[in-house]
Amino acid sequence: DILFQVANIKNFNFFLEICEDLWVPIPPSSFAAMAGATVIGNLSASNITIGKSEYRHQLAANQSARCVTAYLYAAAGAGESTTDLAWDGHAMIYENGNLLAESPRFSQQAQIIYSDIDIDRLAQDRMRLTSFSKNAVSHLEKLSSFRKVEFDVNVPGGSILLQREIQRFPYIPANLSKRDQRCYEAYNIQVQGLAKRLKSSGISNMVIGVSGGLDSTHALIVCARTMDALGLPRSNIKAYTMPGFATSKKTYDNALKLMKALKAEANEIDIKPACLQMLKDIKHPYVKGKKTFDITFENVQAGQRSAHLFRLANLRNALVVGTGDLSELALGWSTYGIGDHMSHYNVNASVPKTLIQHLIRWVANTNQFSPEVSEILIDVLETEISPELIPAKKKGQLVQKTEDTIGPYELQDFNNFYITRFGYLPTKVAFLAHHAWKDKTKGLWPDISIDKRNSYSLKEIKNWLHVYLYRFFKTSQYKRSCVPNSPKVGSGGSLSPRGDYRAPSDSEAEIWLKNWEIIPEDEKKK
Repeated sequence: DILFQVANIKNFNFFLEICEDLWVPIPPSSFAAMAGATVIGNLSASNITIGKSEYRHQLAANQSARCVTAYLYAAAGAGESTTDLAWDGHAMIYENGNLLAESPRFSQQAQIIYSDIDIDRLAQDRMRLTSFSKNAVSHLEKLSSFRKVEFDVNVPGGSILLQREIQRFPYIPANLSKRDQRCYEAYNIQVQGLAKRLKSSGISNMVIGVSGGLDSTHALIVCARTMDALGLPRSNIKAYTMPGFATSKKTYDNALKLMKALKAEANEIDIKPACLQMLKDIKHPYVKGKKTFDITFENVQAGQRSAHLFRLANLRNALVVGTGDLSELALGWSTYGIGDHMSHYNVNASVPKTLIQHLIRWVANTNQFSPEVSEILIDVLETEISPELIPAKKKGQLVQKTEDTIGPYELQDFNNFYITRFGYLPTKVAFLAHHAWKDKTKGLWPDISIDKRNSYSLKEIKNWLHVYLYRFFKTSQYKRSCVPNSPKVGSGGSLSPRGDYRAPSDSEAEIWLKNWEIIPEDEKKK
């Protein structure tokens, strides 16, 4: 009943239980966690039998997840073995259900395992889990019986590097089997959400704009599988490609090929005449021959596409399926109102760009449709990400590269995960990003070819983090305050005002940007 509190390290409170305390229906550590323990230790004399180590893993993983703690388990070693029993010296460190370190078993040598524990993350998770605090309230009498011992520990100074590996892609497991499972679940959550919306509305047709880019490609294959799940013909998908002033031949061709290969109803509308009429009506310089490619020029095209889709939905008795993703919502990279911001139902709104890329690759590699569809999907993945709204001076030249403006999606998705999921300050996010991205030759990668693996300096990380902070906190919340319905896909992956993220549209970014300022650019000063 003793809870040890480390006074000079915030939220570092630990508790010890013994051996089969972990095996009982209500382990003592359950009450200790509710009383404030963030680290649980288990000193165990557990002997080893066939299959027991797997059971230990299950117990430690589940207890650390339920209690939102780090769980440190150490079983007796070979020195304890007797005539009738054996011990394997099994040691494990779990953090909130995730295995951080494990000892070799049956070793004849003395050994030690260690790992970094993110106590801040545990504290943040507990604040967000209302069921955790409510459970604690129901056991106040038991929790009040804990004796608390407070003391300080010596904390080493200087630069301390992490021992644990920080995943570059927090939304995508590097492990192949886990990645396949993640993609299967994400894809089918999207399908189920869209199917439910169609059934509840009594509408059996969908209208979708297909550009040949990543987002609309993935939304289209979700629509196709939804039609299959509902037992409806894919011709109920009224798919439209709408080339504008800067549509490339590659994206145009892929849009047409994909619509036809999926057996959707393939349509084409040239939006240039409608855009020119609007530009003329508002007296834009472009109609007088000036090469003025400003935000108005771009948004006229985005607006025309959405205006066409909504009126087509009226005409065809259909719902407009949105395509914009979580990364774009976080960065405000969408045309507000009558633009890619709006739809009747958006299947991609809680799916980050990096995960969409892997979902498309998973659909292709597992042949969810046909070899022809898989071939088109792989070609889409090789296409440079661009809004394709500003025409090039030379044919085939790409003027707009999205990531030149808003930053690499792989880095911005990293920033978005740790800021929206855990509320980490910019200094900590930059510290984690530096560990994850400083050396592309180290650590595990998901299915990304070697020539497309990137590394980033601390200066680059700081630069793009500022872009994220300014766009997320300063300029984009009004767009997220009125987004369409969409299925929540990840545990921390929704910016819906009806779900995980509720914030005022006029919030200030000052506290985040001030913290950002103290991030060093020189890696030697980290």
